[in-house]
Amino acid sequence: MNAENRERGTGNGEPGGYPPQAGGGNGATADSWVPGARPGGATSGVVENSTFEYLLRLADDRLVLGHRLSEWCGHAPILEEDIALANIALDLIGQASALLKLAGEIEGKGRTDDALAYFRDAIEFRNAQLVELPNGDFAATIVRQFLFDAWDVLLLERLTAATNESVAGISAKALKEARYHLRHSAEWVRMLGDGTAESHARAQRALDELWPYTHELFLVDATDREAVAAGIGVDTETLRLAWRETVDRVLREATLTRPKDGFAPRGGRTGRHTEHLGRMLADMQSLARAHPGATW
Repeated sequence: MNAENRERGTGNGEPGGYPPQAGGGNGATADSWVPGARPGGATSGVVENSTFEYLLRLADDRLVLGHRLSEWCGHAPILEEDIALANIALDLIGQASALLKLAGEIEGKGRTDDALAYFRDAIEFRNAQLVELPNGDFAATIVRQFLFDAWDVLLLERLTAATNESVAGISAKALKEARYHLRHSAEWVRMLGDGTAESHARAQRALDELWPYTHELFLVDATDREAVAAGIGVDTETLRLAWRETVDRVLREATLTRPKDGFAPRGGRTGRHTEHLGRMLADMQSLARAHPGATW
């Protein structure tokens, strides 16, 4: 978990590390070799359809974090936790799939959930930078999961009242899963923070490194405001106080110290990412891009 490396990569938006794609080049002509993979004229800019854009933000947080958690499969410190992290990853990827499917329907350009997951470059992803960072050690993974879960539960509670029935339904199901995720990650934060000197030091170091990236979760821009006005979004700034109350309570029980606010990287919501996302996508998307159009 190297904060300096993260900062150095913040905002570059480069896809980075992709193998050559069928048809030559770096995949810029994906629409010619996978039906519906990318609509003609797609760019890295924010799309005009704010509902589609907002759904991508919800979906990409879950898709990217789910993939990061899946990297622990077979490597967790105990067998039970190996299974738990894999199950949480499946929950998040399932939520992402439902949201991407809905996003594709709203976009109306023929892209499926798989096309949106596997045939967008890093600059087209809309996840917060927090979820794309490398896993680091177990403490870092748990602390990141807790910080996200505490926010996610509050977000989903609001989204269950969305005027769009599909958004409300997906959120209601996801909320049940997110509440379990929060209980799980919070309990681990307590055990690590109030455990041995080594586990405490690792948990505090992870918290110090990850804290700056949490601020992006509460930024609100025109896309968020349009989604709120349409009845399908949440003003995340209004979640900050309740989130801090949850976080502070668990940190006290874990004997951990909340870092002071300061440097706060941002840009993930508009496609500016750390170099880590491109490397992760090169792995996540490799099979689909190596066999475009294949069915299983």
